[in-house]
This record gives sequence, C-alpha cells and structure tokens, in this order.
Amino acid sequence: MTITEKVAYLKGMADGMELDREKSKESKLLAAIIDVLEEVSFSIEDLEEAAELLNEGLDAVSEDLEDVEDLLFGEDECDCGDDCSCGCSCDCDDDDFFELECPNCGMDLVIDDGVLTSGQVTCPNCGDAFALDLVDEDEDEDEEAKD
Repeated sequence: MTITEKVAYLKGMADGMELDREKSKESKLLAAIIDVLEEVSFSIEDLEEAAELLNEGLDAVSEDLEDVEDLLFGEDECDCGDDCSCGCSCDCDDDDFFELECPNCGMDLVIDDGVLTSGQVTCPNCGDAFALDLVDEDEDEDEEAKD
C-alpha cells in the first residue's frame, strides 16, 4: 500500500467516524493533520515519479556514453594480465613481445623487449645465433623516398 493510499484510508476512517470539525477541537486537529498528510503524500508521489524519470534519463545517457567510449577507445580491455593467452583481440601482449623469423631455418620466434635490447638472438629450433638489425622501417622508407 502506498503512502497516498494509507492517507486516503485514514481520511475514510475519519469520515466514517463522523467527526464534527466545527464543534470539537480534537476533530479540527485530526482533520488538519490528515489534510497535511494528504498534501505530503501527493508531494512524495510526485518526487518518486520525477526520480524515476531521472533514473531512466541517466540510464540512457550512460548507455550513450558507453557507445562513445567504445568508439573512442575500442572494446573493453581484457583482464588477462601480462601473459595474454586467452585468444582475445585485446593486443595486450603487443607491448612486450615481438615476432621475427629465424634467417637460418625460417621458424617464427617471439622475443621480449629484453632480448631485443641485447641485439643477439639464438634460435631454439636450429641453435643458430644471429644479430638483430634494429633499423626502423619507417625511417628506411623516408630515406628511400628522399633518394
């Protein structure tokens, strides 16, 4: 039962008791209290409706914001941490590991930043050790374009 319904019930009880508002001070007081309760219940009902509309609007704005975030930042980050082996498309392992091909046997090797910095790689497949050529491909293309 809502507050408005409870106040209407009290008002009905007061009417059923046939309280004479003009003769008794207590009846006047009870009638005034019931009138105030009725106004308060209507105000609360209006506030509840306004809050519901605000919540619906907030939900719509939140969904729109999620769409904008997806457009700007891509899909949600995965929670796979440093060793991404979940098969997702988050590319979270691209920052720490690099792929290259062994010049001797052609096997694809995955090396980390530490090996890249040392400049020397030993292939686990054929055992051949080779030096890394750390030239930026973009710089090579720029130099070729100038020539």
